Amino acid sequence: MSQPDPKISQNRPVIRQLDDAEINRIAAGEVVECPASAVKELVENALDAGARRIEVAYADGGKTLIRVTDDGCGIAEEDLPLALSRHATSKIDGSDLLDIHTFGFRGEALPSLGAVGRLSITSRVPGADAAVITVDGGKMAAAKPAALSNGTIVELRDLFFATPARLKFMRSDRAEAQAITDVVKRLAMAEPFVGFVLRDVSGGGEGRITFRAEAESGDLFDALHGRLARIIGAEFAENALRIDASREGLHLTGYAALPTYSRGSNVAQYLFVNGRPVKDKLLVGALRAAYFDFLSRDRHPAAALFIECDPHLVDVNVHPAKSEVRFRDPGTARGLIVSGLRHALAEAGHRASTTVAGATLGAMRPEPMGGPARVYQMDRPSLGARTVAYGMQAPAPVVEPGFADLSESYSARVEPVVDVAAPEAQEAPTEALPLGAARAQVHENYIIAQTETGMVIVDQHAAHERLVYERLKTQMAENGVAAQALLIPEIVELSDGDCARLLAVAEELSKLGLTIEAFGGGAVAVRETPAILGEVNARAMVLDILDELDDQGESFLVQARIEAILSRVACHGSIRSGRRMRADEMNALLREMEATPHSGQCNHGRPTYVELKLSDIERLFGRT
Repeated sequence: MSQPDPKISQNRPVIRQLDDAEINRIAAGEVVECPASAVKELVENALDAGARRIEVAYADGGKTLIRVTDDGCGIAEEDLPLALSRHATSKIDGSDLLDIHTFGFRGEALPSLGAVGRLSITSRVPGADAAVITVDGGKMAAAKPAALSNGTIVELRDLFFATPARLKFMRSDRAEAQAITDVVKRLAMAEPFVGFVLRDVSGGGEGRITFRAEAESGDLFDALHGRLARIIGAEFAENALRIDASREGLHLTGYAALPTYSRGSNVAQYLFVNGRPVKDKLLVGALRAAYFDFLSRDRHPAAALFIECDPHLVDVNVHPAKSEVRFRDPGTARGLIVSGLRHALAEAGHRASTTVAGATLGAMRPEPMGGPARVYQMDRPSLGARTVAYGMQAPAPVVEPGFADLSESYSARVEPVVDVAAPEAQEAPTEALPLGAARAQVHENYIIAQTETGMVIVDQHAAHERLVYERLKTQMAENGVAAQALLIPEIVELSDGDCARLLAVAEELSKLGLTIEAFGGGAVAVRETPAILGEVNARAMVLDILDELDDQGESFLVQARIEAILSRVACHGSIRSGRRMRADEMNALLREMEATPHSGQCNHGRPTYVELKLSDIERLFGRT
């Protein structure tokens, strides 16, 4: 006979109805995790109210004060108590929870904030007087007249004072302030026609502005480009590709950076669904898949992508913070991102990021000798004096152009290019082409080409390696991946869940030469493996594929190994460093680069050429 558990009361448990204050505190634990989540809810309310300018002020990382001021439509005095009631909202009528066109729709944010902090709302609607209402730890006071010209001011003080246990999990003021900044910047990206101001008022007074983004003008793409330049940086805007693609009711817009403008982490990846910032594993995986063949594993693309669709095609009510979404057809959303980005990257052709040229020019600048010297205004020569001095110091013109004066004693061997064709026989000067005309080869590895506006330095081995790699990929896509049948199929025992997950992607794996079939129970039989990989450990490969599926929702293991082999073949089959090239060979390489997509970076995402503008070179030598 079993003994009763002493930890369980012998009295029958009683079901009780929690009061509203306790319910709101419990809800606040899901909706309001930190000051940044409170800012997110309040700014989203301001955007839903049609605000054109929003100012956010915080003190001590938002722990002691959060104030959001907007010029939206406001809240009527008689509606203020209802706005602080649980599940009261003006954004939906409850008849269709999928027909959501606003940021908020649950009616939980304001009562939750009022339950864990000291909240006051001052608002005024056009044609009426302003009013203010306060709620302190869940205790609501009556609305009173107030002074306000228009819009709404929501002020939250002493966050989590009613739940002291939550204060122990708060981070430092600096970390919480950074999280607030990140939230405001993401919402500012989603609404480029709205002005945002973020102010740190710690210590009192007006404080200091930590972020400002004025409302942009123009069409959507121009406004978004300007807003992204302000938030992510001008370098991203210079090296970003415009994205505009549609598929089966989904519309993808935004900007994605060139592969040569990559980051060491995914901090520059911003994804939005119907204007809502999200952090969704499906979308992040699709972004990674789009750049899969252009970046090494330790590099991450930079992008700001927006998916617009009918609200019925996506469910945003799957996460308390509404940071995750669920598409009715996930494959369509993933395919749209992959195809849209790959099409834009292909259209970019041989283009490389401008940061490469900037880094090159920076490396060329002479090192200062000794300590920094103080230069007075009177010591600086005038522009006219500098021009005369440069003219007197210029060497006499030589008859032979280019590198003809260099002797064999120099460490850098130079192969000058002699153009034997008569000028009148040429239809157009080759300098007018994007990568110009080859003029020399230095160190048996770098091609110097002249363009109309500057010069191009090409790494001949890296460039030709990419060209061969692209040809091999094209051949594989046309002919398929050859598979080798195993004499004895490899049987791999798995759990039922892992078996089902693996068989769900069996068709995709078969296109890569890996044939997997069900073998009864939780086992699978590996019957064919990609021939290009040679002898492989089928069991280890299957388990690695499952690990990737668990971690990222998709697997590129087989494709990565096949393309690694192709990359190795391309490396061995390309022009080697140290080989002297003739003029026609160098120009043929430049022309093929111009005609081949993705030739601006090698197989590992590094640039294959550097373009230097003549104006930058002259500035480097002080000729401006």
